[in-house]
Amino acid sequence: MRAWRVCVAADDEDLATAALWDAGTAGIEVRGGPEGRVDLLAYFADDDPPLTLALLPPGAAVEPAAVPEVDWVEHFRAGFRAFRVGRFVVAPPWDPPEDPSPDLLVVDPGRAFGTGTHETTRLCLGALEHLASRRPLGRTLDLGSGTALLAIAAGRLGAGPVFASDIDPEANASSRHHARINGVRLGVVRADGGRGLRAGSFDLVLANLMALLLVDRSAEIRSLLAPDAALVLSGLLVDDLPFVREAFAACGTPAERLDGEWGALVYEGAR
Repeated sequence: MRAWRVCVAADDEDLATAALWDAGTAGIEVRGGPEGRVDLLAYFADDDPPLTLALLPPGAAVEPAAVPEVDWVEHFRAGFRAFRVGRFVVAPPWDPPEDPSPDLLVVDPGRAFGTGTHETTRLCLGALEHLASRRPLGRTLDLGSGTALLAIAAGRLGAGPVFASDIDPEANASSRHHARINGVRLGVVRADGGRGLRAGSFDLVLANLMALLLVDRSAEIRSLLAPDAALVLSGLLVDDLPFVREAFAACGTPAERLDGEWGALVYEGAR
């Protein structure tokens, strides 16, 4: 990794940024420069400056710069603070709320696999809260669980027993870790989607996955549902909703939940 300091007139910042992206930069930091000018710190994979830097606006000054040593995990952790999603409070271990509630979800963002901040996770948490207000959640599966944040939230809302399934052993370890720090009982299963899980076993299935995977595995996911089960499908861009809905047409008509460009489908009494 190599960094280049590009100093341009403030009015030329957008032109310079576009030229740097065209040159293949991996990222740009905007820093204050001399009066009327701005410094752009651009990162590139190669040591030599790309020839396309010649396309920078007139008067641009370019010089090599040291690549700062940053512990990006610690940098992220330092900025991660407790936040609320509906009735839930999502908090890292180092920033617990002053008055913790039964709906506290402790998440360790240093372990990846989701922190609760993404729209798709928030949609699932909202769907869980809504379902729990209407029916017992019962035997629950978090499919492609990652941190198992959704499984833990379901348990907080009275679901049980609750299982977290993922094919990635690191995700399984993350699920067990989060079960421990949240003080909940959680069955952690390493499995490829619904394969290896007993058909018709779950009153609620949560699947926060990519649309193409949901469509490809739709029959497999549907087979896991007990009679009159609930199903939450998330991880979907709004444009994905129609063809995912079509793949799960046998489950009935879903309710849609939207958050910006993301959406989720919620089925009650799925067949």
